[in-house]
Amino acid sequence: MEISLHSAERIEIAGLKVARELHDFMRDEALPGTGIGNSAFWTSFSSIVHAFTPRNRELLRVRGDIQEKIDRWCCRHGAPKDLAMYKAFLTEIGYIQPEGPDFSIETTNVDPEIATIAGPQLVVPVMNARYALNAANARWGSLYDALYGTDAILEADGADKGEGFNPVRGEKVIEWTKSHPTNFVRPSIDDFSEVNGFLVDDGKLIVTLRNGEQAVVPGSNGNGAFVGYRGDPKSPLSILLRKNGLHAEILIDKESPTPDGPRRNIRRPARVGHHSDHGLRGFGRCGGCRGQGRRLP
Repeated sequence: MEISLHSAERIEIAGLKVARELHDFMRDEALPGTGIGNSAFWTSFSSIVHAFTPRNRELLRVRGDIQEKIDRWCCRHGAPKDLAMYKAFLTEIGYIQPEGPDFSIETTNVDPEIATIAGPQLVVPVMNARYALNAANARWGSLYDALYGTDAILEADGADKGEGFNPVRGEKVIEWTKSHPTNFVRPSIDDFSEVNGFLVDDGKLIVTLRNGEQAVVPGSNGNGAFVGYRGDPKSPLSILLRKNGLHAEILIDKESPTPDGPRRNIRRPARVGHHSDHGLRGFGRCGGCRGQGRRLP
């Protein structure tokens, strides 16, 4: 979603003037399913903006003053050659601050992506949709690529990596991937290859098996593996699972033909070529980045 700051229609809400496209996106796509109402979100956001805007403006003013002093110094002296003199100047204008005592910080009330999960931390301008999308996707990768290119899949029995694509190795990757979701859904499901469909009901993932029986995967609000979904709860487009801080997304496409007969709706991991794959897709990218998603509260 791209919004022009200059031409966007704005609406007033909670003491803010918000671009209508942004307001409608939050109301219709981002907030549903989170347990946070539109009015509550904007009221809380407005309190943060009004509390910190004066301080941010003051910090920007200080930064501008320091930058102006550095520019004038460089115009007089050119590129710094005497580093001791340059450091003394930067200290004098407040750019370099004295080192303080040792300290520690807490991670209470901090998102696990920052506090406990190792991964890229990218800061990008939120108004550039491409940059923001790339930053979000930096935490996700193709399971197919990870398996094919590493020794997680042995090179025995003709499954060597080689210089080009090796169909034998590709099949081993597919078979490994088909069984991998079982690690997320035990003890609810003993064999994920028997899964034939999904639906979401009351915060739980209802899984239909090939024999017609149903299994329930509890939601994350009850320490279950099911985190969220995208699309219609009765016929979701993707399912997001989690175990030990690792997320796996299963993308569902009912129009994709596969050799598995009735299991036509579960496709392969994201960012992989369009060769036949026996069924699974979706360990790769954030479903919410590509469309409307539902995360369990």
